[in-house]
Amino acid sequence: AVHVREIGLHAADDSVVFAKAMEEDRILVSADTDFGTLLALWGHSRPSVILFRRGTERRPSRQADLILANLPGLREALEKGSIIVFDQNRVRIRSLPISS
Repeated sequence: AVHVREIGLHAADDSVVFAKAMEEDRILVSADTDFGTLLALWGHSRPSVILFRRGTERRPSRQADLILANLPGLREALEKGSIIVFDQNRVRIRSLPISS
């Protein structure tokens, strides 16, 4: 895992972060729902995005615990390209690319 601060992108536009994640075949983890919108407009199946919605745990250590606890069931979807949304009481998976 790498934080955007570590690579000098903490103030970068979402599209720049998105492009870097795609270039490095990374999975984005964020509470910023703009990444989901960006993926829908982008039309590609990469990068996968894990979104934490309002009402979910905000502490990074707890978010990591949630990801790790659910990873066995999410691994295939993340490898194929998906948006994984952690809501307060459920986990939703949407395959990429998003078509209208």
